[in-house]
Amino acid sequence: MSVLEFENIRRAYKRGEQVLDDVSFAVERGEVVGLLGRNGAGKTTLLRIAMGMIEAQQGTVRLFGTDPHAEPVEVKRRVGYVSEDQILPAFLRVRDVIDLHRGLFPTWDSALESELSERFRIPWDTKVKSLSKGQARQVALLCAVAHRPELLILDEPAGGLDPAARREFLETSIQLLNESGSTILFSSHYMSDVERLAGRVVMIDEGKVLIDSQLDDLGEQYALALVPHGPESRPERILALEGCVGVRRRRDALHAVFELEPEETRVLLSRELGLDDLRCTNVPLEEMFIELMGGES
Repeated sequence: MSVLEFENIRRAYKRGEQVLDDVSFAVERGEVVGLLGRNGAGKTTLLRIAMGMIEAQQGTVRLFGTDPHAEPVEVKRRVGYVSEDQILPAFLRVRDVIDLHRGLFPTWDSALESELSERFRIPWDTKVKSLSKGQARQVALLCAVAHRPELLILDEPAGGLDPAARREFLETSIQLLNESGSTILFSSHYMSDVERLAGRVVMIDEGKVLIDSQLDDLGEQYALALVPHGPESRPERILALEGCVGVRRRRDALHAVFELEPEETRVLLSRELGLDDLRCTNVPLEEMFIELMGGES
């Protein structure tokens, strides 16, 4: 049984404008999955659906095989959650916030709480409203992981933080995974963070899954082809070819990403379009993100 399953998820906030359009994928126990996409691609909406904070208009979501709306308390006791826009009660002291969470989770690990408190230098007697952004995020992370959740969901948790604070988030997540075998699903704009933490990448754009691949396979199983402009190389024709994930128009050429190895891509374009001696290369993660999200597709 998968830890988290999305099946044919659809969600719109305005009629006719789908934020999520038939999204399906599953996260298996022990996996670390990086969720990528430009702003507005639907990442936060998808994670909020997983948490039961909002409902999908079509499709189903399952956490541990259960509908998060049917068993909200039981499901949330097994999940940790931190988001960029998470708001802690401003009038409470930090110790009150942590005490509240300690009482909510039967699996709370006091030793891990103490370790993270020392590591983050948590100011226990400070009110939440007086914390810096980084301090507030560290308190939220402590509350999310000290009960050793089976699933940790992170929605841009390090957005806007300095490199040192971001590294703390990464190291804490990796530590949790290594010690407890927790499953992690996280979104991030930082490709270096994804490459350091994730074993698998799911990339979404315009509400659809473009790529779902093991990180190690991306460099071998995808190729970037630079296709000269011409009557035989219209973007819509290239996009219709087998394995084409996206095309964008650049001044030098059309940049097309294929879910094929470079040589397979070269053979395909030669056969279908009559184009020879094309430059087809493997695509690192950051370059692939730019090619798929950076312009016309």
